[in-house]
Amino acid sequence: MKLYIVVPCYNEQEALPSSAAALSRKLGTMIAAGRVSADSRIVYVDDGSSDRTWALIEELNRTDPLSRGIRLSRNVGHQNALTAGLVTMCEEADAIISIDADLQDDIDTFDEMVRCYEDGCDVVYGVRSKRETDTFFKRFTAEGYYKVLDRLGAKVIFNHADFRLMSKRAVRAFAEYRETNLFLRGLIPMIGYRHAIVTYERRERTEGESKYTLGKMLALSWEGITSLTNKPLKLITWLGLIIFLISLGMLIYTLIRYLCGATVTGWASLAVSIWTIGGLQLLAVGVIGEYIGKIYLETKHRPRWHIDEILD
Repeated sequence: MKLYIVVPCYNEQEALPSSAAALSRKLGTMIAAGRVSADSRIVYVDDGSSDRTWALIEELNRTDPLSRGIRLSRNVGHQNALTAGLVTMCEEADAIISIDADLQDDIDTFDEMVRCYEDGCDVVYGVRSKRETDTFFKRFTAEGYYKVLDRLGAKVIFNHADFRLMSKRAVRAFAEYRETNLFLRGLIPMIGYRHAIVTYERRERTEGESKYTLGKMLALSWEGITSLTNKPLKLITWLGLIIFLISLGMLIYTLIRYLCGATVTGWASLAVSIWTIGGLQLLAVGVIGEYIGKIYLETKHRPRWHIDEILD
């Protein structure tokens, strides 16, 4: 089989030299063992980096026969950069493994992924067996997020990020999803082909710093919810109904108190109620606005990326 490894890179000049060496050794070993064909390749996708990432990719292309490169014209984000690599290389490979440039995911699981592919699986998910290297905050929020997605009806693989193998058939099916707002962890399971799971222990990052800041992680999390499910809109409807029933009950209570000759007290509770309802209304308008904004972007049908250069 002809295997391609797609590696999205954004400002990875610190991590890329050691990561590229490890990936080249691993793919070379698999080729020597006859696990994959000799024309298998590693494809680095430069997502509009502002450092020397592209220069390093060009050097790898000159010195390492297994390395290729794709340069995007600007920064389009991790999900789009990864998609660009998958779609561009789809017709050249029998299967594609996607992995981040920091190599925190275990490259030794490549062999097991290939075995699952040979057994007939179109998608093989890399799933973390545990999160001991994460801080308590990150572990708690990440696992909680997967559970929230599941409760909202968005089906994702628990503790899976973007480390996976996809067959040519699976990538072709994924390419038919042309939406602008991408959340691959939720889109790939929608394909529905036969899949398998391999578990591994995620390593700590040894070179450079993570490009996924807290703000980017929160943005990706919200992208996943709003791209995969409309349950928040339904929750707003139910919230409005509950508040209406409470206000109806308070109206009846106030009328009864008035007819009994009692004065209505509680200015503090009245002020709190006004602020609470006002805040909920603004929140509801904000959530609805997010969905309308996504509809606005989708209807424009803008290209998600432009490829500036491909190194063969």
